[in-house]
Amino acid sequence: MLTFLGLPSTDIQHVAADSVVVMGATDATPYEPGKASHSQDGPAAIRTASKKFARWHDHYDFDISAKLIDFPDGSIVDVGEIDCSPDTPERNRANIQAAVSSVLAAGARPLVFGGDDSVPIPVLSAYEGHGPIWVVQIDAHMDWRDERFGETLGWSSPMRRASEMDWVTGMIQIGIRGVGSAFVQDVCDAKAWGSRIVTARDVYRTGIAAALDQIPDGARVFVSLDLDAIDPAFMPGVMAQAPGGLNYWHVIDVFDELSRSQKVVGCNIVELAPQRDTSGVSAMTAARIACNAISAMGKSLA
Repeated sequence: MLTFLGLPSTDIQHVAADSVVVMGATDATPYEPGKASHSQDGPAAIRTASKKFARWHDHYDFDISAKLIDFPDGSIVDVGEIDCSPDTPERNRANIQAAVSSVLAAGARPLVFGGDDSVPIPVLSAYEGHGPIWVVQIDAHMDWRDERFGETLGWSSPMRRASEMDWVTGMIQIGIRGVGSAFVQDVCDAKAWGSRIVTARDVYRTGIAAALDQIPDGARVFVSLDLDAIDPAFMPGVMAQAPGGLNYWHVIDVFDELSRSQKVVGCNIVELAPQRDTSGVSAMTAARIACNAISAMGKSLA
């Protein structure tokens, strides 16, 4: 089994407390029933890109100022792919929610590789009984549509659905830019709910620390990263490319800042489209971001 960073594999029923658990979710809710997600091969691509680092666990990682894997043996594991198919969206959501719920019940932290941006809906649903949580969304789009093509659980709606979950008590949306995803009413609804919208331009002007300053110290935070948040100059392997995006260091700084004052209790990384990643740089960048996410979650467990 190909695992992220060559980490040990285990069955999800044998996840240990105080561990970080990598898992893949290839499909959740397609807009066209039976049509595979454009990001179905994303989890495999991220794992494959991480192979070059698999022998470097003891090497110093300057991005996190520590060893690449700076945790006890067995405290970071990969449980493989959640059983998903484009033909069974309801079953996909149930399986994703059950897998994440199992990890949380064990006292561990999930790192979920998607799949498209419909994956966060069942992932966040699993936090019922494990809240309250704040959601930090890193994305080019607000994803606040109530429905698209008659579907309320697709990739245009995860943050709207998150806002309806009683255990989600706050939200910061970072990197929003361009045109698409939102109507004027969607923006009004998000602001009325209390979401803080931080555009990509805001980040370049005032930085990541200012974007996160409303989150209380000690808050439990879930990070939902759509890779199209990153400028296509650095992240070409996405479907919804838009100029003016964040850079690698902006995303890394989100995890670094949160690990200082809050507890990162989970993360998903979605919307890698390997068919557009001809050089492999997008998958490699996603893998490096995942390393930083693991570090942040590990600090939260310490």
